[in-house]
Amino acid sequence: MTRFNFKEVSKNVTARESVARGQKCFENNVSTLVFAGLLIVCSVAVGCSSEKPKTESTTNQPAISQMTPPAAVPTASVPVTPVEQAKPVRKKTVRRAPVTVAYADKASGVSFEYPRKYVLKTGDGMSELMTSDGAMDFVQPGGIAIAAVTVPEGAYPKSDLASAFFDVSVNKTLTAEQCGQFGGSQAKETTVSPAATSNPATGGDAPTQPVVRPTKLMIGDMELQSTGTTASAGSGKEESKYYHVFENGACYEFAMKVATTGETDEGGKAVDREEIFKRLGRILATVKINPVKSAEVTASVPTAAAASPAQ
Repeated sequence: MTRFNFKEVSKNVTARESVARGQKCFENNVSTLVFAGLLIVCSVAVGCSSEKPKTESTTNQPAISQMTPPAAVPTASVPVTPVEQAKPVRKKTVRRAPVTVAYADKASGVSFEYPRKYVLKTGDGMSELMTSDGAMDFVQPGGIAIAAVTVPEGAYPKSDLASAFFDVSVNKTLTAEQCGQFGGSQAKETTVSPAATSNPATGGDAPTQPVVRPTKLMIGDMELQSTGTTASAGSGKEESKYYHVFENGACYEFAMKVATTGETDEGGKAVDREEIFKRLGRILATVKINPVKSAEVTASVPTAAAASPAQ
């Protein structure tokens, strides 16, 4: 009869169980260590990942702030609009009426500039002015009145100014030598001598116009011969200055005349004739004579000669 040794069997079983438990404990410890290691790795990875967004956010923030200045560019361009709107204002300043006005006569070739406030007279108005306020000073008849510029009456209010004007005339019948001579204001010999005329009021002879030797005046390339006269009538006085030049086969005359009455309105004063002559002289300084065909000047002589006063 076989006998089983239960003690030994139980010992073996117990040993096996202890070995199995040891293995389980080792496996549990290993798994625990592995799990702990995984946790550490994950925590490190999470920490790194959490730091990267911070780094990106910190790096992106300057980029966003750098995008802000371009947004301000339209604001910087806003001041340009007022500058562009200011341009029409400058154009308005340029468009203001000029102080002087240009005059040109194609038939005679004469051109000049005169103040805008002065009055230009041509044609019939010119003929009336020459008939009433003065005559030409050519040595021979045949003069033609071209144009005149008068000082407006309101330029010197309450003063004793009767008239003041600048006029242009041309005489085709004169030679170059005769153009250098003057009529009523100067003897043909151009010597300085008093001119005496009969005075109806006293029945005697009295000097009325001093005669002077012609002088020369240069205006651009033109050399003008000039002379002047002064005449008195009561308290009034009339002073004239004449300038002759020979161009285009004709004799051109430029005259400046100032007449005063010697009487002023209440609160007024006598005008300074020299100051007015300076103003008229500025017109003379702008005179130009352009070349023209001699036929054009000759054709206009008969028409204007009938309207001109006899010399």
